[in-house]
Amino acid sequence: MRRITDKYLSYLRIERNASPHTITSYRRDLEDFTDFLQIYDSESLDDVARINRFSIRAWMGHLSDNGLSNRSIGRKVSCLKSFFKYAFARGHVDQNPALLVSVPKAEKRLPDTVQQIDINALFDEMPSVTGWDYQTRAIIELLYATGIRLAELISINVEDIEHSSDLIRVMGKGSKERYVPFGDKAREAIDEWISHRKSYVDKEAADADRKALFLSKSGKRIYPVAVQRLVKKQIERVSEIRKKSPHVLRHSFATHMLNKGADIRVIKELLGHAALTSTQVYTHTSVEHLKKVYEDAHPRGS
Repeated sequence: MRRITDKYLSYLRIERNASPHTITSYRRDLEDFTDFLQIYDSESLDDVARINRFSIRAWMGHLSDNGLSNRSIGRKVSCLKSFFKYAFARGHVDQNPALLVSVPKAEKRLPDTVQQIDINALFDEMPSVTGWDYQTRAIIELLYATGIRLAELISINVEDIEHSSDLIRVMGKGSKERYVPFGDKAREAIDEWISHRKSYVDKEAADADRKALFLSKSGKRIYPVAVQRLVKKQIERVSEIRKKSPHVLRHSFATHMLNKGADIRVIKELLGHAALTSTQVYTHTSVEHLKKVYEDAHPRGS
């Protein structure tokens, strides 16, 4: 089992160009399944042919008993289905035990978003005292102005900003390149940060780090946890929503665009979604917004 797992993860990294986050997540899920097999049927760790759909369903029951939601179980089962599909295709197993296993139906959950009034307060009250404050503003402005992912933000280089056309080049999932527009406020914030940025670059750093638009306190390319921390700190000042992350700003971007009448197909392209179904979750948020407006505005709405 572990030998095939290592081969599968190498396949994801080399042939599928999966992100480090995806590989880490899949490794964790497969290790969880392996730990379960150690108790449920330890012999199957050496003889993968012993694993059948009942083994997988028993694991699903175990996960449910431990309080995991259908959404979390579904993600883990999807990982297992992908793993056994690979193992069967490469001849590591004679049959695919996950083929007939159904993924649990996830509970519908609307994306967390920051209210428009809180977004306005977020920028109105953001300090600009040091150069790092200018970077913080540029990061928040860019995340909300473009809806780009955290990984996409981190990978941006100074040369990816096209000032003449107010476009930014980002590298999305699967190494798919796209250009995303940004507005005046984001441009002003980016220009202000760039004017301070030179003082913070580590001149001895690798070329890839010296090209980075956003920097860590060490003068190298900024890392995910640093962005997550500063975004959380800024959102906490103005909102009490449950999640306070860069992805919440992505959700807010899409929801606010839709509420203002933007075409969902345009939002799909801006977000870099491969399929429209990924974008359609925001239509539910928009409907909730319309219902609230109706209830607040109509004389007999509530």
